[in-house]
Amino acid sequence: MATTKTTTKATKAPETTEIVEESALNELFLDELKDIYWAEKHLVKALPKMAKAATSDELRSAIETHITETENQITRLEDAFASIDEKAVAVKCEAMAGLLKEGEEIISETEKGTLTRDAGIISAAQKIEHYEIASYGTLRTLALTLGYNKAAELLEATLKEEKNCDGLLTQIAEGGINETAKSEKE
Repeated sequence: MATTKTTTKATKAPETTEIVEESALNELFLDELKDIYWAEKHLVKALPKMAKAATSDELRSAIETHITETENQITRLEDAFASIDEKAVAVKCEAMAGLLKEGEEIISETEKGTLTRDAGIISAAQKIEHYEIASYGTLRTLALTLGYNKAAELLEATLKEEKNCDGLLTQIAEGGINETAKSEKE
């Protein structure tokens, strides 16, 4: 007696059609999803270095919290891929690679133990957050357009976290780091 092999795949949203799956917009969506997946996977490796380099406990704590959020965001992206029956694949994100390199340069070019270094870390981190906010906002909108409602919901959750992180970084900078750093000597 022959046995049949069955596989379980995620069910696509009812709005998804073969036409959508073969569209250039769908291809763009997948490319961007792969891009941000790479970005998050590399960011989670870079954040501990930023936390270690931070002078203020408040900044260090915020970065450490964001490490956990970023790990959850990676899982959420994997769920988004699964929700549209796609394998989670990371493709190098040149923008994030550049932003991470810039962050490393800021750390190496500022003096250890200074709030000037913290101001630089915040600057680098906010550039990353703004890139992520733009990426997740675009991805969410494309997912909705393509009828990928579950993916859109997952992307929206991450978008909210990125906006919150950006706001927290602003509060930390304006809460004393920038003001104190302005009196530090080179």
